[in-house]
Amino acid sequence: MKSSLAIGDAAARFGLPAHVLRHWESMGLLSPARVEGERRRYGRADLERIAIIVRAKEAGLGLADIAVMLGSGPPARRAVLERNRDELRARICAARESLALLEHALACGHEDVASCPRFRALVAERVGLPVGESP
Repeated sequence: MKSSLAIGDAAARFGLPAHVLRHWESMGLLSPARVEGERRRYGRADLERIAIIVRAKEAGLGLADIAVMLGSGPPARRAVLERNRDELRARICAARESLALLEHALACGHEDVASCPRFRALVAERVGLPVGESP
């Protein structure tokens, strides 16, 4: 890697448009070096920070929470991380339940999966109804 990258090259490494890095900079999440003509240059530490931001966004954190995670003291950071962890666990649980429903539908021998008792039970669980009861 060159010692530093232009904004377009840095953004491309992460599959991002350059305006995203500019926005993150305006929010105080990034502070790349400036060279002639105020052009931004992204070094290794900047790229690592971008990677952290991208990963945090993939985990569901918003930019405000990422700013706290990266720039606040331990108590505030911990509170944000715990809240986001709990939200992520809930999304993972919901995704696993959805995956189980899809896997059952794919493996089900019923011509119409909606008539399958097991499929209907999985759906009823999600809706919070006793099996066999309709809304």
